[in-house]
This record gives sequence, C-alpha cells and structure tokens, in this order.
Amino acid sequence: MRRRILQSTLLVVMITALVLGGPLAFTTWRLVEDITRAELTSALERIVARVDDDQMLDQADQAAVSLAVPAGGQLTIRIPGRPVGTVGAAIDGAAVSETLPFGSGASLTLAEPLSTMRTQQIQVTVIVLLLVLLSVGVGAFVATVTARRLANPLSDVADRAARLGAGDFRSAPHRHGIPELDRVSDVLDASATALAELVQRERSLVGDVSHQLRSRLTALQLRLDELSTHPDPSARREALAALEQTEKLTAVLDELLEAARLARAAGAEPVDLREGLGDVADEWRPTLRAANRQLKFRVPDGLMARVTPARLREAVGALVENAMRHGAGSVTISARARDDLLVIDVSDSGQGIPEELVPHVFDRGVSGNSSTGIGLALARALVEADGGRLELSRARPPMFTIFLPVARAEDVVGKARPSAIPR
Repeated sequence: MRRRILQSTLLVVMITALVLGGPLAFTTWRLVEDITRAELTSALERIVARVDDDQMLDQADQAAVSLAVPAGGQLTIRIPGRPVGTVGAAIDGAAVSETLPFGSGASLTLAEPLSTMRTQQIQVTVIVLLLVLLSVGVGAFVATVTARRLANPLSDVADRAARLGAGDFRSAPHRHGIPELDRVSDVLDASATALAELVQRERSLVGDVSHQLRSRLTALQLRLDELSTHPDPSARREALAALEQTEKLTAVLDELLEAARLARAAGAEPVDLREGLGDVADEWRPTLRAANRQLKFRVPDGLMARVTPARLREAVGALVENAMRHGAGSVTISARARDDLLVIDVSDSGQGIPEELVPHVFDRGVSGNSSTGIGLALARALVEADGGRLELSRARPPMFTIFLPVARAEDVVGKARPSAIPR
C-alpha cells in the first residue's frame, strides 16, 4: 500500500513538473531576451535625450554618451549625409541590437554580444529547472511522509484485526492522529473487550455445565448401583441397563469435552518462548519506562512450548498489564523447564494481593482496583484452552505462574523442516 501511494503521488508530481516546468523554462528564456532588448531601448532613449538634433549631436560629449552604452556594447550613429559614427568597441560574432530613429532621418543602433544574453538565459533557465527539481524533491518527500503516515496506521489496524481474529483480545492504546482510523481502533478495542468477556463466559459456562453434569451423573450412578442389588430380578435388570446407559452418557460427555478442548487448541504449535515472550516484553517495555519502571526479561533459549502464539501473548500481556496497574517496581518475565512442563513466571515488587482476594483473584469481576476484573480470568481461560494452567504461586510480592506443555520433538522437527528446503 505504501508503494502504491508513493508511486501515485510521485506520478502526479512528475506530470505537474513536466507540464509546468517545460513552458516555464521556455517562458523564462524568452523573458530574458525581452528584458535585454528593453534595456537596450531604454539606453537608446537616454542617449537621444542628450542628442536630440544634429547640432547637439556635433557638440555632444562623447564621454557622456559612452556612459549610456553597456559594457561590451557598441553604439552606431547614422545621420543622412554624414559618415557613420560608432561609440564603443567592435563586436565579434553575433549580436543583439535595437534601433531608435531621431531627428530628420537619423537613427541610433545599440548592440551587445549575443553570448552575453545567452549566458543570462542559460543561468536563469537553469535556476528555473533547479526550482522545478526542488519542487519534485519536496513532492517526493511529502509523498514519502504521507505514504508512511497512511500506510503504517492501516497496517497497524490490519494487524490488530488479525490478532483479534486469532484470539488476541488486548486493547491497543496507541492512536495515529487520523480520526477515521482512530475510530476503527476504538471499535476494535470495544469488540476485543466484548469478545474477551464472551470467551470468558463461554469457558465458565462449559466448566460449570460439565461440573454439574458430572455431579448429577455420579449421584445417578450411586442410586443405580443401589438398585442393582434389589432382590427383584426385573428391577435389578432395569437398574443395570440404566447404569450402562449412564456410563455411556458419561463417556459421551468426556468425548465432547475432549473434542471441545482439542478444537480450542487447534491453533497450538511449537513456539520458542524467548521469541514469543520477547514480543510481549518489547510491547510493554516503553509503557513501563514511561511510568519510570523497568521490565526484566529472563528467558533462556531453546524452550519450545506447544501453545497458540496469540493466546500466549494475550495471557502474558494480561499478567504484565495487571502488574503495571496494581503492582510496583520492576516487572519480571522469566521462564524455565521443569519435568515435562515449561514454567513462565510474571512477578513485580508491589505489596501484593490482599488476603481476602487471594481465593477469588481469577474470578470474573473481582478486582482490587477500578479495573474490569476480567483480565486474569481471561488469561486463565486462554492458558487452559491450550492445555496449560495458570496459578497464583505467590501473593506477596505477587507472582503468577503459567504451566505449559512441552512441544513434542516431531512437532518441532515438522515445523523446522519447511524452512530448510532450498528456494
């Protein structure tokens, strides 16, 4: 897009320069000639004012007349019945001249070298062409700035929409100063908030429904177990049949929940934590620096987790934002391997979480400040969607810990293989 905007603007500038520059250079060339001839005519008029008849011409002060002759020029005096007189040096080569009659058939001709006028014409025309080139350069600079000013915000908005579609519901506080694009950003932020709440409610609903169904099915199985020991053979037979159907229903419920979990984790892929978490650190470091705080990044190389990149950025970004709003001091992002899991810690040096909020810190709507209270709940839901776990490992000073599955060796090899194919 930037290239198209730049090319179209430069094309308009070049066409304008050609349409205006050519005629302007030609007009300037002719204008210098007109000015030169006008100056010669004006000099002749001044000379005629001194010698306005034959008698005065005979008595004219040759020195005074020569002052009116331009440097390198020659004045020719023609009077009927008299020899032709000249004032000034002879001109070699072509000349530009003007003639002015006076008296009774007399005339004065003033000439100067044509090369002098051509030099002035070339100088002035070159200046005009340089101004045209300067205008083209200014136009190119303006086109570059305009293309960047329009293309970068559009690219940012497009990336924001793509991240939103991938499940990254973080708001983007940066605005571009363009009312229309800023309005789109506001709408995307509002949509992100609404989708975050919707996803969190969906996760909560699925968890609540599965828990309630399992509880009821367990209670039903206990009752059917008691009925299966009834002395009446027909009652015992029906109880066993009902118990079999209950077990099938439990298995179907487990399959549905597993299918839902696999569908949510369909975008999971091997992700280098140093690279993925580095993007989050780069995004939040300027904001923390503006608040006179520091972000420490301690993630070694070679930690490959199987997660959805957008969900990982969203979850860790929510934890960093929570530390920025409610914590104090430096914010630290660290990662390490433990057994068959990868552990990510996000901590700060603040006073921590009040004791009464610790059991409910991940509940929706619970907040120790004026925030919405959905950030931590959404972060946990996103981590759990990829088969991970998010816990509050320390209340004071606060530390949140994410447990992620390690990427399988075949997944890492399969991901790396396409990049190894020569192109």
